[in-house]
Amino acid sequence: MKNLFAIALLVAGSLMASESSGKIGIVNFGTCVTDSKYGKQEQTSFESMKKQMTSLIEDSEKQLRGISEKFQDKDYLDGLSPEAEEEFKVKFRNLSEELNRYQQQYYQGLNQANYKLIQVMGKNINVAAEKVATQKGINMVLNQEVCFYCLPTLDVTSDVIKEMDKNFDVEAKKTNTTSPTDKAGINGEKIEAKQ
Repeated sequence: MKNLFAIALLVAGSLMASESSGKIGIVNFGTCVTDSKYGKQEQTSFESMKKQMTSLIEDSEKQLRGISEKFQDKDYLDGLSPEAEEEFKVKFRNLSEELNRYQQQYYQGLNQANYKLIQVMGKNINVAAEKVATQKGINMVLNQEVCFYCLPTLDVTSDVIKEMDKNFDVEAKKTNTTSPTDKAGINGEKIEAKQ
């Protein structure tokens, strides 16, 4: 609670100091993620990773469900030899462990992808906001999340997104001039199932 109060005081003091000496700009981080080319690229990468992992998990769950149903069928179990029944139980345990691994990888992957998205977007917003601030004579650009209220005229999100998209296009042109092997892995790593 003390930290939150200290941050609020710091922001308020910064706003008052900036207000007396210049202009302030406000950027909506979420809008930059959803509307900019960088954000769309990161979201596509995130969704691709999510689909791969979801597919692996669903496949493992389907196999596990099939084995579980066979465990419920007394006639099927009675028809198995003790060795076959033990092999069946081992397969069930292995599938359960595999499913747990995939689920852990999935959540770990989601956390890493979310962290990467925030890092990449923060860096790109920072670069674009600095350029917009220079162009408009703004002394400070804040994330909208640190403000309870601001005048709509202070919002420079659309200008920041335009600048981000220009930067994205420049980077895309540079990438297109490199060899095809240099482009491998741009949208993230493929996750493959262990056989």
